[in-house]
Amino acid sequence: MAEICPVCGLPSDICVCREITKEQQRIRVRLEYRKWRRPVTIVDGLDDKNTDLGRLAQKLKTFCACGGTAKNSEILLQGDHREKVASYLIQAGYLKENIELQ
Repeated sequence: MAEICPVCGLPSDICVCREITKEQQRIRVRLEYRKWRRPVTIVDGLDDKNTDLGRLAQKLKTFCACGGTAKNSEILLQGDHREKVASYLIQAGYLKENIELQ
């Protein structure tokens, strides 16, 4: 017997809870300059309860070919990768309207 999702009541095979939570998140991708004017791309606004930030950070680091980390509900990437991060998040299923570039 298939497992039932406690949130939506559908079988876990066709559960839509993850897609709904992706559509409701307001993601902010911004650029900061750290010590010695090094650029750092910061991705925040992701729901860390439903999203594995460490895994998403690893995929973004591979996609952008840079270093980085995930901590304090944020993903930090070395360098200016705002456009690449936004395109990757759109491919991952997040809505373009909910991604804010700064």
